[in-house]
Amino acid sequence: MSIDTALAIREKAKLRRTMGRWDIFACLVCALVSLDTISTAAKSGAQGFTWLVFLAAVFFVPYGMLIAELGTAFPEEGGPYSWARRAFGPGAGALTACFYWITNPIWLGGTLSAIALVCVTEFIIPLEGTAAFAFQLAFIWATVAAALASTRVGAALATVGTLARLLVLGLFTASVAAYALRHGLHGFGAGNFRPTYAGFIAVVPVLIFNFVGFEVPCSAGEEMKDPQRDVPRALSWSALLTVLLYGFPCLAILLVLPQAQVTGLEGFTDALKLAFTLFGGTVAEGKVTLTGWGHVAGMMAAIGFLLASLTSGSAWLMGADRTLAVAAMEGDAPAHLAHISKRWGTPVAVTLWSGAMATATLILASTLGQGKSAAYFEAVLGVAISTTIISYLAMFPALIRLRYLEPEVARPYRVPGGIVGAWIVGGLTTFWTVLATLATVWPGLGVGMLGIPGNPDEALPDAFQGKRLEFELTQFLPLLVLTFLGLAFARAGRRARERAAKQEALELSPSKTP
Repeated sequence: MSIDTALAIREKAKLRRTMGRWDIFACLVCALVSLDTISTAAKSGAQGFTWLVFLAAVFFVPYGMLIAELGTAFPEEGGPYSWARRAFGPGAGALTACFYWITNPIWLGGTLSAIALVCVTEFIIPLEGTAAFAFQLAFIWATVAAALASTRVGAALATVGTLARLLVLGLFTASVAAYALRHGLHGFGAGNFRPTYAGFIAVVPVLIFNFVGFEVPCSAGEEMKDPQRDVPRALSWSALLTVLLYGFPCLAILLVLPQAQVTGLEGFTDALKLAFTLFGGTVAEGKVTLTGWGHVAGMMAAIGFLLASLTSGSAWLMGADRTLAVAAMEGDAPAHLAHISKRWGTPVAVTLWSGAMATATLILASTLGQGKSAAYFEAVLGVAISTTIISYLAMFPALIRLRYLEPEVARPYRVPGGIVGAWIVGGLTTFWTVLATLATVWPGLGVGMLGIPGNPDEALPDAFQGKRLEFELTQFLPLLVLTFLGLAFARAGRRARERAAKQEALELSPSKTP
């Protein structure tokens, strides 16, 4: 159960109820549709599209139903933390808050800023060395500034980000269609869509990573005007748009580029450049050069891409920072992280810490990744995926647990099918979360076993082929460190809670006079 500490009461009083249905929808689109992983999903070829449709049915839809119930039954600030704590206690809440928060600075500093740099370099101006580092640093802190802005300003930015996604992905898909009419396509046969286990286990982590984000606006549950009515409707609208905005671009990339040329870092921008030669440009010895209107189209796409990427980062920071701030308010994280700005109504301390962590990640990647940008992109993306997915391990089964613990709570939206429906939805989402986590930290999970053909090491990222130990160290060591960080947060918060309880007891006890 959520607890109202004196700190929580004081800080939550600064929150403002300004988020309407459109604001929730725009925030959901920015959280769910992230352009930096589209080409990573396309790397699995045509069967990746098959698995996208499959997981949309067996994960994405149940996930949306689950969040609709939790978000309307328990519309509290710091939703993911609050649900995990209610269901499984403070320890689960603290670890959920820590992992849910930490993944975003890692993602922002390690992969999102990297793909933004690639886009600028490809379409606007080449940046290298110090200039490239300065651009990534500016991108990080612009994203932090957007997350620090008031909820009203954040909602306006989310609207801009939603329109930017529609512009970039709409322009790209239309260009591919026009390119096909003039030049034909790389293409593939219907047999390429045939699913295989090896293809599935390779793509399931990135697809699950792409599909999470429904709960992000629920982290600001006490800043919504009418969560009971607005959350389910916004979820349903954003779910349909998300599937379309991932499905069509992934298919378009595969139609334009041979699968061997699709990379996680540059695949989307390479496909954009090739499609935009329709408006002006040349292809010589595999190198694409845009000219005239092709260059203009590329610059427009780059600006839209940057806005989309920045608003992805700010939407996730908005949700994750509020989650950790509420954990601090309730004694499950260091108390200094609880501070809410009276002027903006946003969690200042934890958001600044997010910027610092993202900057540290960027410095580490820039220092260690000299000449190995693809390797570090894939390694950091793996950590971002695993830490993100791990944060749902208590959140998803919380639906089932809370049906038993708090059956009397009004549920404006209830997963159909009674307790059986709750078990099916909670079980499916938890199963896919566990499987995606294992497949992320151990690529090729199950391949070569039980009659499944293939070599598991072939599932390693391209930059780590033949380097299984090196890759596993890049995954397990950060997860170990972050687990200890979560436990340290819980311990620090517990000590602060105990001190506050002792102080309150002293203040309430009768004074002793001689």
